[in-house]
Amino acid sequence: MFSVIFEQYNYAVVIILMMTGLYVVFASRNLIKKLVGLSIFQTSVFLLYITIGKVAGGQPPIIVDSHGGEHAALEPVLVAAAGGEKAAGYAAGHSEVLYSNPLPHVLILTAIVVGVATLAIGLSLVVRIREVYGTIEEDGIDILDYRYNLEGVED
Repeated sequence: MFSVIFEQYNYAVVIILMMTGLYVVFASRNLIKKLVGLSIFQTSVFLLYITIGKVAGGQPPIIVDSHGGEHAALEPVLVAAAGGEKAAGYAAGHSEVLYSNPLPHVLILTAIVVGVATLAIGLSLVVRIREVYGTIEEDGIDILDYRYNLEGVED
């Protein structure tokens, strides 16, 4: 039981971070805390994809020309599947090699950049909400919206 948990500790960390972020988003009424919860949730998704993209014993997908010719035709030895499975393709004189797929890591780098930009926009919206309403608590914003829509009075 415990050996399985220790072997799969990455998934346990992902689940804990995901549930923590989700709880903060649902339980908090503060807009900044909600953004922090979304960031924690987003980080857990990044870790999940990086964990899934890891190939045990995989090498970078760089094929070196062993014949010495700079422009010689290269035959790929193996094509690594996204899940890390071995593909059965052999070139003459080459042994079986397991390549790691770099695509999940590249996509995560792009997602991190998009996540930082989205967080910056969210924080700027919170600043603007604070300027207009005078609070970043959802309860206070709801009260002011209700009062304005019901009575037509600006405070």
